[in-house]
Amino acid sequence: IMSVSLVLTVIGDDRPGLVGQLSAAISKHNGNWLESSMSHLAGKFAGIVCVAIEDGRLDALKAELASLQGLRVTAEVSDTIQTPASRRLTLALVGHDRIGIVREVSQVLARHAVNVEELNTHTASAPMSAEILFHATAELTASPALDARALIRELEQISNDLMVDITLDESLRP
Repeated sequence: IMSVSLVLTVIGDDRPGLVGQLSAAISKHNGNWLESSMSHLAGKFAGIVCVAIEDGRLDALKAELASLQGLRVTAEVSDTIQTPASRRLTLALVGHDRIGIVREVSQVLARHAVNVEELNTHTASAPMSAEILFHATAELTASPALDARALIRELEQISNDLMVDITLDESLRP
């Protein structure tokens, strides 16, 4: 029996029971909940879920997800391709909040063929002042041939222009 990976994006007004509603629909169609990331943002519940499901049950699950009350769910079948061994990096950034930080950092990462696997951001008041600071952490993958020194140099150049602190660590994530 052929199994496929289904990536769901989910959004709705935040309320108790949303995850239960979603997981019940997935279980009903013998879907296997593999990975997820969910957040409460501006009164909304937002999430991404990866589900393994038998090919023959795909359409029934999609129909059920589309009928869930109070949730908008989109579903995309993923052609998961095994990637060659890659380096794993963690990026941390803190700086004065302003428009364009994510765009500028992501452009540098793209120029170095670095893939963003996970990105988390938030803003918070700076200690000892009323300034708003922008915080970001990212889990990245890159080819073994990545010139990390060149990447760090380019990120440091941006960090000078943006007045932010950026750290890049090679990690031993699985």
